[in-house]
Amino acid sequence: MTDAEHKGSDDDLVFKALAAPLRRRMLDALKDEPLTTGALCARFPEVDRTTVLQHLRVLERAELVTGRRIGRERHLALAPVPIKRIHDRWIGEYARAAVDLLDRLND
Repeated sequence: MTDAEHKGSDDDLVFKALAAPLRRRMLDALKDEPLTTGALCARFPEVDRTTVLQHLRVLERAELVTGRRIGRERHLALAPVPIKRIHDRWIGEYARAAVDLLDRLND
């Protein structure tokens, strides 16, 4: 697999992870502060623990969340690099194109 193909498949995992509203809410919770798995589950009482853990696995596969064990607890944290990669590749490029278009319209 080439570097471009690898980055593309990584981006696919990130976009898939970001597609679900609950997973975006989980990332929002972790953006504010690292949480234990139990504390993250408690933030979403409308969803059973198994469902939260399934969504967490998708986030971890996309490398959007990291976890480490401290004693019996697993501490989760947001890993912002994949989101920055998406921003740099997609949003940044499209924003530049939009600014260029507006400049041409002004001319």
